[in-house]
This record gives sequence, C-alpha cells and structure tokens, in this order.
Amino acid sequence: MPIYQAVVLAIVQAFGEFLPISSSAHLILTRWLFGWSELDPAMDLTFDVALHAGTLLAVLIYFLPTWINLIVAGFGGQPKLSGRGAPFGQVNEAESGRDRFLLWWIALATVPGAIAGKLLDKYAEIRFREDYILIGAMLIVVGLLMGAAEKWGSQTRPFTGIKALDAILIGIAQAFALIPGVSRSGSTITAGLARGLNREAAAVFSFLLLAPITAGAVLLKAHSVIKAGGLPGGMGLPFAVGFAISAIVGMGVIAFFLKYLRQHSLRAFVVYRVLIGCAVIILALVRMRGH
Repeated sequence: MPIYQAVVLAIVQAFGEFLPISSSAHLILTRWLFGWSELDPAMDLTFDVALHAGTLLAVLIYFLPTWINLIVAGFGGQPKLSGRGAPFGQVNEAESGRDRFLLWWIALATVPGAIAGKLLDKYAEIRFREDYILIGAMLIVVGLLMGAAEKWGSQTRPFTGIKALDAILIGIAQAFALIPGVSRSGSTITAGLARGLNREAAAVFSFLLLAPITAGAVLLKAHSVIKAGGLPGGMGLPFAVGFAISAIVGMGVIAFFLKYLRQHSLRAFVVYRVLIGCAVIILALVRMRGH
C-alpha cells in the first residue's frame, strides 16, 4: 500500500468516526471511487481496524481527565480533577463524581454491540462491505432519523442525566453500526437525542462508548493477525502512519465537533448523508447496469 493511500484513509477515518457520517462507509467508498485495490478485502479490513485503533487512542487521550474521574467514581472513590485543571476533555464539577454509575452505563451500553459483532462477524466483514446500495440506503435512513430525533427530542438532559435504559437503547443503536453507512456515532447520537439528551451530552457519551467496543475489536484482530504470522512484508510503515494520523487528526475532529454542537444543529450532516447516500445508490446502479 502506498503511503499516500494510508494518509488519505487515516484522515477519512478520523473525520468519519467522530462526525456522524460513517467512517466504514467512507473508507469503503474512497477505495471504490479511486480504484484502490492493492490489498485483498481481508487486509483492507485489517488496515481499517488499525485506523480505528488510532481513533480509539484519540478518545483515550482527549477524554483522559474524564476517564480518570469516571473510573475513580465508578469504583467508589472521590475524583479530584476539575475543568480548571484539565488541559482538554470534558471534565467539569458535575462529571467529577456525582454520578457513580456513568462508567457502568458505558459498560452496559457496550453489550448489545459486542453480541451483534459476534453473531454477524462474517456478514460485517465481507457481505455488508460489498453492498453499495445498502450502504447508500443506510446513509439516507439514519440521516433522516438523526434529523427527526434532533427536531422532536427535548434536548434537556445533560451527560450526568444518563440512566440504565438510555444506555441499553443507545447500545442497541450502536449494534446497528456493523452495517456500513449507519455510522456508530450517528446511530448513538440519534438514540441519545431521541432519549432527550442535549447534543453535546449525546456526542460525549457516543465518543466514550467508542472505547470498549473498539478496544475489543482491535484486540481480536491483532490476535488473528499474530496467529496468521503477522503483517505482510512492507505493510508495517503504512499501518504505523495510518494509526498515528488517525489519532492526531481524530483529536482535532473531536474538539471541532463538540464546539460545533454547542452553537449549531446537525442539519448540515443530515443533508450531507442524504445527498451522499443518493449519489452512492445512483452510481452503484449505473455500474451494475454497465456490467
């Protein structure tokens, strides 16, 4: 894989993971549109998992103060960090330990996605990724649902107002993100808004929820790669470059998107998803007719 492809795909991953537009769909579509087929489908997926590891690192670093507080509070301690002492992230007094269940709601919300990932592993890896009409349709459908949830959701509940039922429903929404085009952040933010969370709270919970499910996927893929004898020759550098760039750009996208949500609605992303989804379906039909 040429390094420039690794760079482009890493940037696509960083934006697609944290903006509600589906990173998996955009990675697949980028390769499709540019005809990048140097790797077999299985290695493409392995590279995508490496890019997801980069965005996982972005979440761990950006939200480090919040993670520390959630873990300390979750195990009965008294968190010491506050917004004034954190260089970045979302720590504030309300998040510094008043809700000792938030860590466990994140764990609870991870369960549906983990079960779905186990049951639909092969479909997610091969069949879903090759169905461009399905990808386009999911971009449109989830975009419209996101717009409806934002319009009719109360948006009155903060991050610390999340309860067990919210976690379960948001976790179920995350499970659908196995289908490219759904978008993990898009589906979970949509579910959060439908449950009455404000935009920023829905996004923060979505980003934190990325960590356990992605860590599990990365560990499983790393194990399978090691069992298979490691990466093919010449792939070490592209993997390292992709991982590093997706992490660095990812932190910037997190900061941008959370700031954006404080002042703007999600309407632009709804429109984008619908337009891109329609374009993908039309292009897929044209190519099918051409064959």
